[in-house]
Amino acid sequence: LTIQEIKQKIEKYNAKVTNCLLMKLNDDGTYTGFIKVHLKLRRPVTVPAGIRPQSIYDALKEVNLANMTDKRTSFYLPLDAIKQLHISSMTTVSEVIQGLLKKFMVVDNPQKFALFKEMRKDGQVLFQKLPLTEYPLYLRLLAGPDTDVLSFVLKENDTGEVEWDAFSIPELQNFLMILDKEEKDKIQQVQRKYEKFKQRLQQTL
Repeated sequence: LTIQEIKQKIEKYNAKVTNCLLMKLNDDGTYTGFIKVHLKLRRPVTVPAGIRPQSIYDALKEVNLANMTDKRTSFYLPLDAIKQLHISSMTTVSEVIQGLLKKFMVVDNPQKFALFKEMRKDGQVLFQKLPLTEYPLYLRLLAGPDTDVLSFVLKENDTGEVEWDAFSIPELQNFLMILDKEEKDKIQQVQRKYEKFKQRLQQTL
């Protein structure tokens, strides 16, 4: 697109914005704006153990808290987690993924994750994996601000079977601990369920 075309599209985009998250055109033809990314990760992520949340001071000084300890732990990010990012038209998908991992202090290899665009068509939800060199803000500009038309989702970079060799020993041990806990919780749920059935049957008899 020419600078004039970009200017016209940004004006149309901003006219539809209802939450003050406007796009801004720079003198050199680049532009900045906001995207929202939904985190839909099914597997746990690895983060530094015992690290306090990042403060505004840390962000301004670009302090990487993950480098302050070698201890690691794993946990599940909430499936409904949404992160808003302020990026430029030159920010690639690869940089968006790295930025998200840094904000959540995730130390996993960025190659384990992929950014998808989610679209709704004829009542169906469609996902398409974006190449690492794609520019998310450009896609946002073309689609408009309506997230029902287009939204971004961070998911695992599944290419088939899980490549367990890509995980470290501590990560695999943490996965086993989480799976063991989930298994015990599930067993307790089933036991409680049938214990209630048993009580009702005895009451009926």
